[in-house]
Amino acid sequence: MKNLLISLIVSAGLMSVAHAGDAEAGKAKSVTCAACHNADGNSLAPTFPKIAGQGERYLIKQISDIRDGRRNVPTMAPFVSALSDADIADLAAYFSSQTPTGAGAQQELVELGQTIYRGGIAEKGIPACLACHGPDGKGIDTAGFPRLAGQHAEYTKTQLTAFSMNQRTNDGDTRMMRDIAYRLHATEIEAVASYIQGLR
Repeated sequence: MKNLLISLIVSAGLMSVAHAGDAEAGKAKSVTCAACHNADGNSLAPTFPKIAGQGERYLIKQISDIRDGRRNVPTMAPFVSALSDADIADLAAYFSSQTPTGAGAQQELVELGQTIYRGGIAEKGIPACLACHGPDGKGIDTAGFPRLAGQHAEYTKTQLTAFSMNQRTNDGDTRMMRDIAYRLHATEIEAVASYIQGLR
C-alpha cells in the first residue's frame, strides 16, 4: 500500500511537470496570437481581451474551452483548433508572465461601477465582484477567477451581456456568472465594466 501511494504521488508530480507551461516556448508559439492580442498580450482593439498578466490557470481553461467547443468564439476557434495541451500551457505561461497595461474609467460611471464592484447589489442578490476577483481586480488564479483590472470596458461589457443572455456558458454547473449577469441591467453592466477598466 505504501509503495502504491508513493507511485501515485510520483506519477502526479510527473504529470504536473509534464503540463507545466514554458514561457519561452510560449513566446515562440504566440506569433499568431499577436495579430489580435498584441505581442505582449496588451491588445489595442477594445473588442479583443487583454491577456497580459492574466492567470495561467484561467488562460488554459479559456483556450481549451474554445478549442474543444465549450466556449463559442468563432474568430478564435480556427487558430486554437490544432493546439495541443502542451501548446496551450506554454502560451498561458508566456502571456501570464507579461505586464498588463491599464486604462481609465468613464468618470460619470465610476460611482455606480465602484458600488457594484465593491459592494454588490443586495436587493437583487448580486454579490460584490471583489469577492472572487479581488479588491484590485487581480483575480485569484488558484481558484480559476480571472484578472479583470485594466480590461477593455467594451470586452467586459460584451462578456457580461453574453453571460446574461446564456450565450456564454463555460462558467460551469454553478452558473455563477450567468446568474449574476442576468440580474444586472445594461446601465449596471456598462458601469461595472468601465470601473474594471480603470482598476490597476
